Parts: sequence; structure tokens; C-alpha cells
Amino acid sequence: MTAKDPKAIRIAPKKQGSTLSAAQKRFNNLIKQIDKNKKLLLDWKDTIPVYQQKVGQEYEPLFDTFNGYRLEWLQLLDQYYEQPQFKKTDKAKIKHIISAVCDDLVVDMESEAVKALFNKYKDTDYDAMVQEQEQAMAEMIKGLAKEMFKVDIDDDVDVSTPEKFQAHLQDKLREQAEAEEAVKAAKPKKKTVKQLAREAKQQEDEALAGKSVQEIYRKLVAALHPDREPDEQERARKTELMQRVNTAYGKKDLLQLLELQLEAEQVDAAQLGHIADDRLKHFNKILGEQLAELTEEIGHIEMTFMERLNMPFFGKITPKHLLAELAHDMRQVKQDIAYIKEDLQDHADPATFKAWLKAYRIPKPKRRDAFDELFGGDPFDFR
Repeated sequence: MTAKDPKAIRIAPKKQGSTLSAAQKRFNNLIKQIDKNKKLLLDWKDTIPVYQQKVGQEYEPLFDTFNGYRLEWLQLLDQYYEQPQFKKTDKAKIKHIISAVCDDLVVDMESEAVKALFNKYKDTDYDAMVQEQEQAMAEMIKGLAKEMFKVDIDDDVDVSTPEKFQAHLQDKLREQAEAEEAVKAAKPKKKTVKQLAREAKQQEDEALAGKSVQEIYRKLVAALHPDREPDEQERARKTELMQRVNTAYGKKDLLQLLELQLEAEQVDAAQLGHIADDRLKHFNKILGEQLAELTEEIGHIEMTFMERLNMPFFGKITPKHLLAELAHDMRQVKQDIAYIKEDLQDHADPATFKAWLKAYRIPKPKRRDAFDELFGGDPFDFR
């Protein structure tokens, strides 16, 4: 086991058959969870640039090609719709096909040509429809904000996207909290003896936790300061270690500082078992905060990509899953391109298309509810 091995940061029973204290068990568990989350966060940070590059260089050009063929297909059907050889029943079927394709393409492709076809065959104005939907969504969001958070959102506030709504809601909640604090400060409530004792204990614990980190930092600085090292090669090694020490101390990364102590041979794994529980509790407080920060950062990344993939909020995504989804989507788009090219070739002749259209049946409409009418589709895209 090397000093860099995270498993080295672990308290083992002092002798065979003995058990660890509650503080020691919590220390080991926190170290394990932090190490796991650090690896996951590093995996995300390695994966995101790869994902973004693949999206920009591979997926988007493929999807643009697919959209181009879909527009070509719509324009061909539009030509047939105007030809006299296609009768009323034929035209109804053509209109249905164009409408169905337009529903997706008008969202996926910025094109006035697509909008014009949408307006023609959907008997409505796309821009006006979008504006109406955005207004309805804004009213619903404002209602939810008032009901759930007791926050009033002004009519002139732009809440057209989840990001804008979230930013404004956070501002409002912060203002609300500041106003409540101001009222409390203006009318201070006398605290009970228990409250004062609890606050004093909390402040003491925080101070001692901070001192624990400072103590480790001072020991590392004393041992690793490169200016005191005559050997040039060793001075370079200590300079690199000191940079890592300063970075870890700046982040209050207790796990990294402990690992650096092992690497600098200031302590060994056996000595960890001799740390008193009182001191260990201060370590656990810092480690708990560190774990919470890592969990929050990972959660933010996961939520970002879950929203992008239209996954339900209770779903789960990993870096591996993200790249697998992208690979699946690219295979699907390639397959769709092959199908639509074949359709364009097969239906290039009006007579051939008319014969195919004769067998085509307009599907029965799905039952739609108020949610569908507002948002234009199913609530979730379960992949």
C-alpha cells in the first residue's frame, strides 16, 4: 500500500478483536464517501469536455443533415398537396403527415421555410402560439412560486426558461430572508440558556475544527518548506508538495492534507488509530462539510444533464451513461437519415407516392390533457 493510496487514510482496530468507536467509524465512512465522490467528480470533469466535443463535432452536424432531409421531405409533400391529381382524401393524409413532421422540425430547426409550412398546414401562427404558451407557462410558474414559496413575481419579470425563473426565485427568496433577518434584528428575542449554550458549543467546535486543519498545515509547512532544503532535487519535490499543501489548505480539504502527511511520512496509518475521539469529532465535522460540498457540486452537474436529456427529476445519470446516451442518439440519427433518404428516393415520383398514400391510414389521435395542451407533448421523455 503506497502513501498515495486513499485506502491508507483509514483507522484500523488497535488490536485483533477490538472495535472502533463511533467517531472512528464515522471518520472511516466519511473518508470512503469523500474518496468515492472525488473520483466521480473527476470522472465528470474528464467526461464533459469529451461529451461537448462529440456533440459539437459529430452529433450536431449529423442532426443538421437530418433536419435538412426532413425539410426536403416536407417541401416535396407540399408540392404534391398542390397538384390536382391528389384528391381530397389524399390531401387530408398529406396534411396530417406534414403537420406531424412540422411539430418536431419547427422546434429542432431555425427556419422560416419550416415556420411557413407549419402555419399553412396547422392553420395557426407559430410565433403567436409560442408566445401564448410562454405566457400560460409564466402564469403557472408565478402561481407555483406564490403557493409553494410565498413569493410574488412581478408581471414584467422574464421567467420564460427554468434558468431565468430559478435565478429570479433565488433573488426573491434571498430578499425575503434578509427582510426577515432585519425584522428579527430590530426586535431581538431573548435567547434561552440552552440556546446560548448550544451556540457557544457550536462556535467552540468550529474554532477547534479550524485549529485542527491549521495544526496539520503548520506541521506540513515546517517539514516541507523548500527554502530549508539544500539538495536541489529534494527542494523541487518539496516545492511541488508545498503547492499541493497550499491548495488543500485553501479548500479546507482535510483528506488531502492527511494524505500529504502520509506522503511526507509525518504520520503513518497506525498513528491515525491513536487520535483521540474529541479531536476526531473535529475532523469529522470538517470532513462532513467537505462531503456535502462535493455532493452538491456533483448533484448540480447531474441535474444539468438530466434536464438536457429530458430525464425525470428522480432519475440517475453517470458520466458513462451520458456518453452511452450520446452514442445511442448518433446511431439513431444515422439510421433516421438512411430511412428518410430512402423515402425521398422511393416517393420522388408522384404516381408512386399516390399509390403508397392509398394504403396510409391517419392514426387515431391520442387522448390529450391540459398538460399536453400547455406544453405540446408528453410530460417526460423516458429514454
